[in-house]
Parts: sequence; C-alpha cells; structure tokens
Amino acid sequence: MPSTRELRRRIRSVENTAQVTKAMQLIAASKMRRAQQMVLAGRAYARRIEAVLADLVSTLQEQQDELNVHLLDNRPVRKTMMLLITPDRGLCGALVGNIQRAAGEAIQSSDSPVEVVSVGRKGETFVVRTEQTLKASFSVGDRPSLEDTVGISRTLMNEFERAGADRVLIAYSEFVSTAVQRPVIKRLLPLEPPEDEGFLDTSGYIYEPGAHEVLRELAPRYVETEVYHTILEAIASEHSARMVAMQNATDNALELVDGLRLELNKARQEMITSELLDIIGGVAAVEG
Repeated sequence: MPSTRELRRRIRSVENTAQVTKAMQLIAASKMRRAQQMVLAGRAYARRIEAVLADLVSTLQEQQDELNVHLLDNRPVRKTMMLLITPDRGLCGALVGNIQRAAGEAIQSSDSPVEVVSVGRKGETFVVRTEQTLKASFSVGDRPSLEDTVGISRTLMNEFERAGADRVLIAYSEFVSTAVQRPVIKRLLPLEPPEDEGFLDTSGYIYEPGAHEVLRELAPRYVETEVYHTILEAIASEHSARMVAMQNATDNALELVDGLRLELNKARQEMITSELLDIIGGVAAVEG
C-alpha cells in the first residue's frame, strides 16, 4: 500500500486537476449558451430562405423556363469537394473522432476524387494525417459573423462554377441538444431545394424584377447562409460536447479523490494500530 505521504500528494494532484476541469466546464458552459442562442436564432432564417428558393425553382419549372443558374447545374461527378468543419481544440469527448470518422467513410465511399477544404485545425490535421488532398484551410472564432464565413462560401462556389468540383459536400456536427451532437454529411452544391415546404406558406409571392433575376441573386446568398449556419451548428456542438466532457472529468476526479481519501484513512488506521501493538508489546516485555 502507498505511504500516507504519497496518498496526500496524489490527492492534491487530483484536486488540482478537478479545479482545472471545473473551470473549463464553466467557460464552455458560458460559450455554449451564446452559441446555442445563435444557432436557434439562425434556424428560422435558414428555413425561410430555403423555402423561398424552393418556391422560385418550382415557379420556373411550372413555367417550363430554363433555370440558367450555375449553382443549380447537375452534371456528371468527376471531382468532389468536401467542406470539413471541426473544432480547433480537443477535450470535447468523442465529437472530433465522430466527425472525422464520418468524413473518412464519405471520402472512402466516394465515386470520384475528393479534395477537402477544412475549417478548424483538427480537420486540417486529419486531412494531412490520412494523406488526403487539402485544397484550403480556414479558421473562425467562437462568435463568427456572416462576413467571417463569406470567404469560405465564395471559395466553394468559385470551384463549382469553374468546374473545379462537380459536387460539394459539407461534413459537420449538428447540434441536437446539450448531450447529443450528430455528425452529418450533406450535399451543398449543386443546390437541391426541398420539394415539401408546406409548413412555410410562399403562395402569392410576387418577385421583382422577375423570378430569374431573384433566383440568380438568391442562390449565392443561400450558399453563404448554409455555410454560416453549419459553422454555427458545429460551434454549438463543440462547446456543448466540451462542457459535458469537462463535467464528466470533474466528477471522475472527485470520485477518485474520495477513493484516495478512503485509502489514506485505512493507511493511517494501520499505522496507528501498528504503533499501538508496538507499545503494548514493549509494555509486556518490561513487565515480563
């Protein structure tokens, strides 16, 4: 059994670790609340612009007009580009591993060569380690604005419009709840507006100067919104996962401290018992 000095040293060390993880938990919790508010506030706008885009495409198709928007072009897929959104730092449980695993499986199952545009250092490290083709790398802060992500969106749109990529995918962690973050791989380009947006009434819309002009202007804004919103989802997922991971680490550290204190008490009891036996033995020897 370790000595009482060693046990006390281990208890102090684990208590210091618990203080650090508790502080990280509180920091992640404050960032998580802000990130969740930004995600929830942006979802309504993202769904509305998606509904308007779907109505525009449907209106032009009913009129049997050509869409004539490059971002909607479906063509044979010879090259694929993936936007991989990951955290810059670790200590967020299985979040990074899950999104990297999903991205790796998507790359392996792709029927065309894949180039990766990464957002976050963890994604860049993953691409380099797995010897994939890294096209570009970006980094954003904890509270990005739309202007901070426009460069990412334009990189993807430029590659698609000049046929540098025939398909663009996004790999990110979708925020479901504080305890649940789901890795998602979805197609960004070519745009594919949903067919059923009945819950958002777009009937009676009048587009000026015309549906074609509005669609050409709206399509790039839609891509920018999608990229921005997925980054917000990834940031909210990161802070939520980190808060839960640090809370679990703090709980485990405190549980370990309780176990070490129990061992310390047992060691002290054994030491006291041994000293009492020595005293009793000495008294018996003197009396004998």
